[in-house]
Amino acid sequence: MEKEVEDLKFDSVFALYARVKPALNSKIKELRREKYDYVKEEDIWNYLIKNKWSNAHGLVLCDVVNDILNADNKKIDNFVKNKYKQQKEELLFEELDLL
Repeated sequence: MEKEVEDLKFDSVFALYARVKPALNSKIKELRREKYDYVKEEDIWNYLIKNKWSNAHGLVLCDVVNDILNADNKKIDNFVKNKYKQQKEELLFEELDLL
């Protein structure tokens, strides 16, 4: 049993991301069915990093997968829209600096 637990430790966030990629893909399919075609895997991950896991300690793989699969689609949508809005505003600001 201890060997199983040892196998679930990750050396990096990248390794964890790779391990939960199937859950992210599943969530993307769900979002596509609800017409959120523009949301990417990275958006779901970043939403959870900033809004769910920022103060979390001792997360285990099943918690991470559960959070991905049960994340609120509308909240993810709002997160993505706000991200694009901020990027657009930054681009407009940069354009003004060029004048």
